[in-house]
Amino acid sequence: MSTSPPAAVPRPASLDAVLAHAWRTAEFTATDALEATGLTRSTTIDAMDTLARLGLLEELPNARQAGEYRKGRPARRFSLRAEAGVLVGVDAGNVHITATVADLRSRPLATRRTTLVMDRDDPASRAAIIAAAVDDALAEAGRTRDDVLAVCVGVPAPVDASGRSPRHPRGFWERMNPGLADAFAWAPIVRIDNDASLAAVAEGAVGSAIGCRDYIALLAGVRLGAGVVVDGNVLRGTHGGVGEMVAFEHVAGVGTADGLGARVAAWTAEAVAAGEVEPGSALAAVAAGEPDPRAVLELAAGGDPGAMVIVDRLGAVLARIVSVLGSMFDPQRVIVSGAIAAGLDDVVAAARRSLPTDLDLPAPELVVSQLGADVVVTGAVSAAAADARLGALDVWMARETA
Repeated sequence: MSTSPPAAVPRPASLDAVLAHAWRTAEFTATDALEATGLTRSTTIDAMDTLARLGLLEELPNARQAGEYRKGRPARRFSLRAEAGVLVGVDAGNVHITATVADLRSRPLATRRTTLVMDRDDPASRAAIIAAAVDDALAEAGRTRDDVLAVCVGVPAPVDASGRSPRHPRGFWERMNPGLADAFAWAPIVRIDNDASLAAVAEGAVGSAIGCRDYIALLAGVRLGAGVVVDGNVLRGTHGGVGEMVAFEHVAGVGTADGLGARVAAWTAEAVAAGEVEPGSALAAVAAGEPDPRAVLELAAGGDPGAMVIVDRLGAVLARIVSVLGSMFDPQRVIVSGAIAAGLDDVVAAARRSLPTDLDLPAPELVVSQLGADVVVTGAVSAAAADARLGALDVWMARETA
């Protein structure tokens, strides 16, 4: 990953404390803020006024003006000024690029999607396409680059602390992350991260891992990738490679790092070629062209015998994957995430039945994500928001002193 915050600007700690409270709550008074922060009333009011002057807080109409107050002196009310800046989250996948612009409350303002031809782009053109998707999303939201506070981009590659990806034997990682830390250097706060790690961020923020401190988000579509969270922290490694699943090429019963969707398509085609699928059946029709994994999973849910065989086989592989991840990282929960997840209920049920009972550690809970195909971009927005909370004051105060 990379996070490039602006240089810290000296300031009273009260500003950070009150802004952190504002980011956690909808609206508040000085009494609310001082109770939450432990500051004195005068210090709290001074901090609120300073943050309002900087443009990070806005003062709301008081209770009397709003028609909700009848006696005494109404308290001043404030809230985070959500439109003061925007966050940008990007899922820069191999084929699909999704860019979302959100306000400082992480509420989406606009999303732009681009589809590429797999493995047909070069690094320079990919970087330009990703940047164009962001600019298009900003334009749709009625904002510009000058409004951006934080950008986070997720890529299907390991990412180190500087935002760079290591060399790949076939150049894939360099093409997926073609100097994106430099391409987005115009933003005050920039973070480039692995896509599975951002899926884990999303699951922890708004998904199936809320309140869970030890879990894995398993991206399982075309290739396997894992976002690993231990003791509440996303694990990364020296080169950002903790979530790389190439080791499964050496695990009996798994054999490759291919994702569940890729396996469904390949096994369906193999079954047809081997004459194991009844000619004229629904499964044969699905396999007539390039098999659509989701269509095969839907047939299995409807009781198609050939598709059900594939689901059971896939469940056994998933169980082996979960067993290995469980023994390595001891998670409480493994969440199968990504676009393919919507059709995996039967596969996950089969995997639960196949989980070995003789492991030294208890098997993790296995669940299906509810965040769908946008899990990575959702995590990117959440990560940008987290970075923005830490760096917003530095950005605004640097602008004031410039």
